[in-house]
Amino acid sequence: MDRLGSWVIGFGRFWYQFIIGDDWTMAVAVAVGLVLTAVLNANHILAWWLIPLTVVTMLGISLRRASKVGQ
Repeated sequence: MDRLGSWVIGFGRFWYQFIIGDDWTMAVAVAVGLVLTAVLNANHILAWWLIPLTVVTMLGISLRRASKVGQ
């Protein structure tokens, strides 16, 4: 049972690091973008462009924040 518990904890930690990683704001923005895309598509509005726009915008914000920290 202890072996199973450690496997579950390790599995959870892997996915947390994979999805959230160092910048939780990027993960939240992508999740919000996915929800918005789903809502718009459910209302028959093409929104395929929303996710790439969200990712590029958040990447720029994340890089700007990282460059300010390094100065």
